[in-house]
Amino acid sequence: MSLSELPSPVWPIVVLLVIQAADAAILLHPPKFIVDCLESVGFPRDWWWALSMAKAASVVGLTAGIWIPGVAMTTTAAVIVYFILAAAAHIRARALTTTFWVNCLGMLLLSVAVLVVSFVRW
Repeated sequence: MSLSELPSPVWPIVVLLVIQAADAAILLHPPKFIVDCLESVGFPRDWWWALSMAKAASVVGLTAGIWIPGVAMTTTAAVIVYFILAAAAHIRARALTTTFWVNCLGMLLLSVAVLVVSFVRW
């Protein structure tokens, strides 16, 4: 088993970056289910903008990483860490609603799948 520095195939990276871009945009004016999610884990409203910026940064990293070796792999790993921390916040707050199971864990699994499919060579 080895790791590739450039994604191949690229399409999983594109899927992840489109989702992250949409999520960054949605966080600028979050719908009720996201407001409920952030409030349920006790994330301070004054810091919600930081989540949008982190997601926007991941879009930049994923996009650049299509052509710059190592960048998309590192960014995908950072997205995985983001969702591990989000899952930990949900578990700590005992906020184990549908949002946790579908959105948080779903994105964690998707991000891990993208890392494996696009970068791991068997």
